[in-house]
Amino acid sequence: MSISTNYVKIREEIPKDVTIVLSVKTRTVEEIGEAINVGATDIGHNYVQEAGQMYSALQKKAAKVRWHMIGHLQTNKINKALRIFEVIQTVDSLEKAAAIDKRVERARKEIVPVYVEMNIGSEFSKAGIKPADHEPFEEYMEKLAGDISALGHLRLAGLMTMGPRLGNPEDVRPYFRRTKRIFERIKALDLPNIDMKYLSMGMTNSYKVAIEEGSNMIRIGTAIFGERNGR
Repeated sequence: MSISTNYVKIREEIPKDVTIVLSVKTRTVEEIGEAINVGATDIGHNYVQEAGQMYSALQKKAAKVRWHMIGHLQTNKINKALRIFEVIQTVDSLEKAAAIDKRVERARKEIVPVYVEMNIGSEFSKAGIKPADHEPFEEYMEKLAGDISALGHLRLAGLMTMGPRLGNPEDVRPYFRRTKRIFERIKALDLPNIDMKYLSMGMTNSYKVAIEEGSNMIRIGTAIFGERNGR
């Protein structure tokens, strides 16, 4: 099936309030343009430089969609990232949040929405905050949210997680369920500068289970574009 058909099919199958962020690492400008033409609203990229090249190549189409940073953001790339991305989904420490906050202030930009990235499976090879490093984790996450809320140029707008890569999506369900509980705990704190709207979890192999467990933002690449080549 074509990219257009794949996107429309998934969009029709999932709830209307679930946002699809296209994961476009290694994809071509033509492929992304095709998805935008049939209604794609959100683009996610892992790398700042490649995203900038893609943004320029898409020309007017780039401005029609919301751009999300979904890869590890190096501190020395924050300034460039802020020129492209409207949402930073991969804040993995208070230090990273403070660095983004400082650069937003210098650039005199409006408040930038960020998500805290959790490595909910405590996997060694993945980025994000690991529960194994910060027990009791729920309390740690509440404190982190409070610290981020004190930063004047960011708005904590959600949580992001991948969940462990397990063969059966059902095996990921407990991890998604825990992430949702943490999301609700932070939301219930009712802190200033926090507007917990988005729970970004679920990818091609797990998005159906993620939605059942409360995700309202999924990051999809392969199911729309086909198998990825390269990185």
